[in-house]
Amino acid sequence: MDIISNAYAQDGAAGGGMEMIIMLVVFGLIFYFMIFRPQSKRVKEHKSLMSSLSKGDEVLTNGGLVGKIAKISAENDYVLLNLSEQSQVTIKKDFITAVLPKGSIQSL
Repeated sequence: MDIISNAYAQDGAAGGGMEMIIMLVVFGLIFYFMIFRPQSKRVKEHKSLMSSLSKGDEVLTNGGLVGKIAKISAENDYVLLNLSEQSQVTIKKDFITAVLPKGSIQSL
């Protein structure tokens, strides 16, 4: 009388390692095309936006401020924005999200 029965391996269990490798490759490709590639594209576009900024451009910031660039400090990456004729604010260049078309401030 056997209380504990013997366990036998099934035939064909050796192919599981190859399936795991294929699954990891598929997940790697999904990660690259869905996460890494779009993020690197956004970073590249933002860097080109930062390099194209010039005095007089009308810009939109992350905080929702709309203003005209009065001065760009090249050595420390800060920008002086004219929000109106009387008020100016200094912000870090990285917080600019978009360059608006000329005349956008007057249309508001």
